[in-house]
Amino acid sequence: MRIADVLQGKGDAVVSISPQSSVRELLGLLAENNIGAAIVSTPDQPVTGIVSERDVVRRLVAGADVLDATVAEIMTQQVRTVSPEDSIEALMLLMSEHRIRHVPVVQDGQLHGLVSIGDVVKSRIGELEFERDQLSSYVTNS
Repeated sequence: MRIADVLQGKGDAVVSISPQSSVRELLGLLAENNIGAAIVSTPDQPVTGIVSERDVVRRLVAGADVLDATVAEIMTQQVRTVSPEDSIEALMLLMSEHRIRHVPVVQDGQLHGLVSIGDVVKSRIGELEFERDQLSSYVTNS
């Protein structure tokens, strides 16, 4: 299964935020959309960074003033990406090796979606259920 197949099932909508937005605005955006991460983008660059709840929590240890900081100050700048043609297995390996839960899907410099660990799990469960049903059908018909 390819990442394009996952995007086809979940859609390609991506929530993004400006690097100049405050962390407080970020938290509102995440809560409003019931998500754990957002793409940081500018009109010139579709993926400037990525920012998650974890980024906020890690900075909160130093004090609540992080809420008035900009997203650019806390975002992850070195973003790992995948293409729609990559396999789910390659994505799972990337997520495991780098301990990341959200990966932008980029092709030819264009953002095509965002895949989360939850999307991967849902996809894998679907594949396993299909295989189970096929095996069950085979055994029943034999």
